[in-house]
Amino acid sequence: MAATGSEKQGAKAFYVTTPIYYVNDAPHLGHAYTTVAGDVLTRWHRQRGEKVWYLTGTDEHGQKIMRTAEANDVTPQAWCDKLVEEAWKPLWEHLNIANDDFIRTTQKRHTDRVQEFVQDLYDKDEIYKGGYEGPYCVGCEEYKLPGDLIEAEDGTKLCAVHKKPVEILKEENYFFKLSAYGPKLLEFYEANPGFIQPESARNEVVNFVKQGLEDLSISRSTFDWGVPVPWDEKHVIYVWIDALLNYATAVGYNENPAKFDETFPANVHLIGKDILRFHAVIWPAMLMAQGLPVPGRVAANGWLMVGGEKMSKSNLTGIKPQDLTSHFGVDAYRWYFLRAIAFGQDGSFSWEDFTARYTSELANDYGNLASRVAAMVGKYFGGALPASTADGDAEKAIHEGLAKAVSVADVKIGEELDFQGGILAIFDFVKQVNGYITEQEPWKVAKDESEEGRARLATILYTAAESLRAVAVLLNPIMPETSQALWESLGAEASLGTLAAQPVQSAATWGQLPAGATVTKGAVLFPRLEEPKKD
Repeated sequence: MAATGSEKQGAKAFYVTTPIYYVNDAPHLGHAYTTVAGDVLTRWHRQRGEKVWYLTGTDEHGQKIMRTAEANDVTPQAWCDKLVEEAWKPLWEHLNIANDDFIRTTQKRHTDRVQEFVQDLYDKDEIYKGGYEGPYCVGCEEYKLPGDLIEAEDGTKLCAVHKKPVEILKEENYFFKLSAYGPKLLEFYEANPGFIQPESARNEVVNFVKQGLEDLSISRSTFDWGVPVPWDEKHVIYVWIDALLNYATAVGYNENPAKFDETFPANVHLIGKDILRFHAVIWPAMLMAQGLPVPGRVAANGWLMVGGEKMSKSNLTGIKPQDLTSHFGVDAYRWYFLRAIAFGQDGSFSWEDFTARYTSELANDYGNLASRVAAMVGKYFGGALPASTADGDAEKAIHEGLAKAVSVADVKIGEELDFQGGILAIFDFVKQVNGYITEQEPWKVAKDESEEGRARLATILYTAAESLRAVAVLLNPIMPETSQALWESLGAEASLGTLAAQPVQSAATWGQLPAGATVTKGAVLFPRLEEPKKD
C-alpha cells in the first residue's frame, strides 16, 4: 500500500486541541461534548489519510484548584493526580477518545517552557511591573470588567457566568502590554474572517477589541499554587497565561524544534464560548509578541443546557456521561450531541429527545437496515454476497445519493465543523437506501426463481450491502464500535482490509465490496432500549 499522508514524515500535521480542563471536579457532559467533537474531527482527517495531532489535557494551577484541594484536606498536586487518574483519563478512554497526547500543566515539560516563554517576553520589554485592584472571579480565574458583572437582589456584584459574588483584589502584578496589540488583532481579524467561529463569536470579539484593550495582569502574588515568575519568585504566572501555553509546550516549544515546526500552530482550537476572549484575543497577542504564528481557527461551541441553565457543577446541572452511556451505549452518546445540536450554538439536552432520536434514527433507520440486509443475504444467497448484474435507474439513484452524501459530509465535518450537517447528510442516504429496499421489495422478487428474477434480487441486495459498506466508512469517525461491527458483518475486513484504512473521500467509489464476500448477521447494532430503572 502506498504511504498515506499520515505516514509522510515532515508533513504539516492537522493539529486540533480541546481546552485543557480544570480539575477542581469530575468531568460532565459539557467537557465531553467538546472532546468528542475534537475526536470526530481528527478521526475524520485521519481517515482522509492526513497526518493528525489531537491534544487534550488538564489545567491544574490557580486559586480555584488550591481552594478545592484545601477543602478536601489534600495538597493541590495530590488532588490533581487523583482527579486526572480516576476521573478524566478514564472517561476519555471510555468514550473512545483517540487523543495523541494528554498535557498536564503541572508537568515539568510544560512548566519549564512556560517560564522560558514569559522570561523571553520580559526580556523583550513586553512585560512591566504595576499594581491592580478590581473584581475577581475565582471560578473564571479572571479579573472582571464592569460589563461582565450582574447584580444580585441585595446589590452584591456577581460573575455573570457563575452567578457567584466576585472578590475585590488588590495586589502587585506584572503586566503584559496587551493594549499595544489591539490594532494588530483587528487587522488580523479583517484579513482572516474565518479565524473566529461562529460569526456571532467573531462579532463579539471584534467589538470588544475595538473598544480598546487594557494591559493584562500576568502574575499573582497572593497565593503560590502556580508556575513561579522566573525573575521574581514572589509571584506566580497567571493561570490563563500558563494554560494557553499548553498548545505550544505540548508539541515541543523550545524543546523539539522538528516536532514544533511540523505541528504548531493549531489548525483548530475547540473551546467553550465562555473562554472565547482568552483564545481569540490574549492567545494571538502573546504569539504576535513572541513572533510565532497564530492558529488557523478558534471555534467556540455553545453551552449545553438542562432546564434552561448552562451545564456545570456550580449550578448542579452537571450530568455524568456514564449516566447516559450505560443506557444508550458509547457510540450513540458520541452521535447524539453532535447530531442534535448545531455546533457553535447553545443546545438543550433531554432524556426524552435522546430516546426518541436513538429509536427513530439509530435503531429503526440504521440498525434495522443493517440487520435486514444481512438477514436477506443469508436467507437468499447462503451468506455469500451476490454480484450485481442488473443495475437500472433505481441503482443509479443510489450511486448518486451516495456521492452526494460523501461530498457533503466531507465538507461539513472535515472543513466547516458542521457535525450536525454532515451526520444528517449520511443519514439522509441511510433513509434513501431504506426507501430503495421498500420500493424494490426483495422479499417479493425472491419468489421469482427465473434467471432474471435471481439477477434482480442479487442486484438489490448487493446495492444495499455496498451502500452499508460506505456508511460504515462515513460513520467510523463518529461511531467507531458499531461501524467496526458492521464492517465485519459485511465481510469487508477480510476482503478490503481495516476500516480505519478506508479513505472517507473514496467511500462513494462504487463496487468495492467483492461478490462472494461472506455476510453474517451479527449482534443488533442498536438494541432496543430498556426502561430506565426508577429510584
